[in-house]
Formats: sequence, C-alpha cells, structure tokens
Amino acid sequence: MKIAIVGWGLEGQSAYEFFGPEHEYLIVNEEPRDDFPAETEKIKLQFVDKPRQPGLTGNVGDLSYLEGIEAYDKIVYTPTVRKNLEKVFAADSPFWSKATTNQHIFFETVETKNIIGVTGTKGKGTTSTLITKFLEASGKKVHLGGNVGRAVLDFVREVQQDDWVVLELANFQLYKFPYSPHIGVCLMLVEEHMEWHPDMEDYVDAKANIFRWQTAGDVAVYLSGNRYCEQISKLSKGKKVPFYKNPGAYVRDDGQIVVGKDETQIIDKGEVKLLGEHNLQNVCAAITAVWQIEQKPEVLASVLKSFGGLEHRLEFVRELSGVKYYNDSFGTTPDTTIVAMDSFAQPLVLIVGGHDKEADYETLATEIIKRSPRHVIAIGQIADRISTALRKAGFNDITYGLNTMPEIVAEAHKLAKPGDVVLLSAATSSFGLFKDYKDRGDQFKQAVRALA
Repeated sequence: MKIAIVGWGLEGQSAYEFFGPEHEYLIVNEEPRDDFPAETEKIKLQFVDKPRQPGLTGNVGDLSYLEGIEAYDKIVYTPTVRKNLEKVFAADSPFWSKATTNQHIFFETVETKNIIGVTGTKGKGTTSTLITKFLEASGKKVHLGGNVGRAVLDFVREVQQDDWVVLELANFQLYKFPYSPHIGVCLMLVEEHMEWHPDMEDYVDAKANIFRWQTAGDVAVYLSGNRYCEQISKLSKGKKVPFYKNPGAYVRDDGQIVVGKDETQIIDKGEVKLLGEHNLQNVCAAITAVWQIEQKPEVLASVLKSFGGLEHRLEFVRELSGVKYYNDSFGTTPDTTIVAMDSFAQPLVLIVGGHDKEADYETLATEIIKRSPRHVIAIGQIADRISTALRKAGFNDITYGLNTMPEIVAEAHKLAKPGDVVLLSAATSSFGLFKDYKDRGDQFKQAVRALA
C-alpha cells in the first residue's frame, strides 16, 4: 500500500510505526525536521524548505508541500493540518474517502467499546488523568491516550475487550470527526483557538462530536451552567448527566463533594490535593463519569487525597525566602490565567504574555487589576498590548521588555515579598520566546531552582 503521512509530529510518527516498513511512504511536513527518516526507494520526503512562522501547525501559506498526496492509497493527516487540506481539496473530492487520522483508525480498530472521551477548553488532561486513576484504583485495566498519555496507535493493539480507554480529545481531533465515545465528558467551553477556527460556532461544532454520534446506551456528562456544554449535550441520544449539579457531582454548601440523587458524600473539598477552585470542576467531572461505571466513594476519596495534578498546571516549584513559585505554563488563555489567579489568596507577582492569539486582552487586564497583584511582568509579543491595557485601566506596577526566562524570574524574585506568590500563567501560547508551553514551563522551573 502507498501511504501519505501529512505532519511529522508525534501522531505522524506513530502512524508510520503502526503501519510498519512494508509499505511505500510519502512523508510531508510544513517545514524541515531533524527526525525525518532517511529517504529510500520506499520513503519519500516533501516539505516547505524553510522554517514556518510560530503558531499552530496548519497555518502555513505555502501549500506546495501537499502536492501529489491524493495519488496515494491512504492519507493519514495530523488533525491541525485539516484546514490546509480543506483549502486544497473540495468537500466533495474523492480525496476525503482515503483521508483519515490516528483517531479515526483507533475508533475503527480498537477491541473495546469502553471508551471515555474528555474534551473542553481547559482541564482535559487533569480530568482524563483523574478518571484513569479512579478506574485503576478500582482494579480495572486502563489505557490513557490522546493529548495526554500515549499516542493512540501506540497502544491500540494492546487493548482487550474488557479494558477501559480514556482519551483526551482536543477541538482539532474532534473537527469533522464521525465517532463519539461511550462516555463523553465536556468540561467548560470558552473561546479559544480563534486563529484556527473562523468563529466560536465552528469551535463549538467541533467539540459537539464528543456527543453527536452517541447511541441510546451511551452517556453524555457535561458542565451545568455552561451554555455551550448544555447546547451540545442535546445532540446525544444517550443518558445526559450534568456535573456541578445534582445528580452529577458538585460541591455542596457545607464543602462536601457529593454525587448522585442521594448525594453520596465523597470527600470534603479541603482534603482534595489538587489546587484551585477551577480544579473542583475537573474533580466533579471525573467523579460523575466514573460514577456511571461503578460507585466506590472510598476509592475516589483516596485518589483525590493523593493526586496533586499534572506538570505545568499550577505546579508548585519551590519556596524561597517566604515566596512560593508556581508554574502554570499550560494556562494559554485569558480565562485559565484568571482562574489560576483565583487559586491564591496571597499577593501575586504575575508573569503573563507570549504569542498574540488575538484574544481580548483589555478584559484580561481588567480581571488582573480586580485581583490586586503586587506586580505584573508582561512578556512576549503581547507585552505592549497587555501593558497598555493595564495602564489604561489605572494599573502601573508593570515590567516589560525582558526576553529570557532567567531575567524574568530574577525580576520576579526582586519584586516579591515574603508571603507572596510568583505565578507564571501566560494567558496565551508560548511561540516566539519559547518552543511551546512545556519549554516555557521547564525554563521557568530551571530559573526558579537556580535562584539563591
């Protein structure tokens, strides 16, 4: 078989390993990469011969790298490339009958029907991991994949009929996707990735596929009170269970997290190790999903007392001279920065900024000022926009113009006083100063640990 792989990131490489060396390959990518396989009679490479602009893949203007892929028997594309493909191939083109993604292949070949899919604007990784830990603590065999854990084609052949699979599913993976999981979970939906989607309607429509193809025996778990979640939950033909509201899990007025019509007590919110009020939503989503499978309050409570969260998500780095440093580099929207700030009662030195995703930074500035930070360090491409918005709103304790993480952290260290929190929560993506949010978070942690 002749296979074209479009996008040579983790998913493209996983597809290459999945199909194996007996086929002929055309590997295409938006830019050159050091980890391309060597060209041979059976492996051809095709790419734009220059680095692309920072930002999401699928954003290049030169689409010549896609030439000829329609001649192949199967085309496996990375989901973020889909918008580029749509510019080249019309909706009624025979191309689409041969085009697929890792997620398509997974749903078409996996042995189990026990699939839990988690989507939302933020919290997907934390919620997916919590669900996995709950199920594992209950004695089940669980495979975690998607945007957290392993690439799905790396483990699809390992999955047995009675196993459970938990998938973190992003908007890109759900866009034009014709499958829904047995249990779909939709967390808070707010505006994001407007540099990829033309509008919020397109973004929400992609997310809707978490429920759209469910049957009567499936379950739709969704955030009560979020209009987008409530809107797309109506597409499910299965059982609909809101969380943050009975009969799903929610935080009762007495601080107890309870679930079910009878309000079974799980844990006092003060005993939950995860930091931040927003994480209580993730906790309640995970409890609600697992409650549909089995009901073991003591198991859930045990996990919640020990699980402290994922790397780069409100991650405690160290305390020095009475100042605590937290890495929330995964927070790449204004809303995630707002909820991160709300996780702390202490005065904040906030590090914010990065690549311009054309978000509403004036509203962000207003929300920052409401929380009375000690100081704001604005970084990256949007530093001027955020600084201007803050000053316009009457806040002047701002530093900007720093270009390396050691400089940024040194300035935060100088400004912070005992009892303060230094919080990196950028409100946008990292492109420009850093490779990605992981690189930004890793550099922050390294610089913080180097402080003396």
